[in-house]
Amino acid sequence: MPSTPSVPIPVKRLPHFEGLELPAYATDGAAGMDVLAAEDVTLPSGARHAVATGIAVAIPHGFEIQVRPRSGLALKHGITVPNTPGTIDSDYRGELKVILINHGSEPFAVRRGDRVAQLVVAPVTQGVWLKVEELDETLRGEGGFGSTGGVVALGS
Repeated sequence: MPSTPSVPIPVKRLPHFEGLELPAYATDGAAGMDVLAAEDVTLPSGARHAVATGIAVAIPHGFEIQVRPRSGLALKHGITVPNTPGTIDSDYRGELKVILINHGSEPFAVRRGDRVAQLVVAPVTQGVWLKVEELDETLRGEGGFGSTGGVVALGS
């Protein structure tokens, strides 16, 4: 089985990180590392909060870290990351925080040490705008939202 390439990421443990584990992959095939909360907070229904993780990172140029929700929290409790995927840029050096939102009907308690999100290290490609007078034509053309169908129950 081929090995997955790795990217070294310097990590600074902040004072409120003490006693926690660094983000880690739960299995050999995991794409995301589970990141832990470094604080206790209760999210009322509909509320958002930037949950502290107690770490700061120096992501190498040409990479980003994507912050993604944990599927179990989303399914069982309605807890997700509202700006999914959140992006941590390679030039950011502050504390990594995870924005969580409670879409559930009950308050949700996040406790220090809880796994709150997944971190995915990903390469970045930067686009360059090329100004043109006309764009090439496609079958879809200017068809926007819902123009390709997809909702069987609505007959579209």
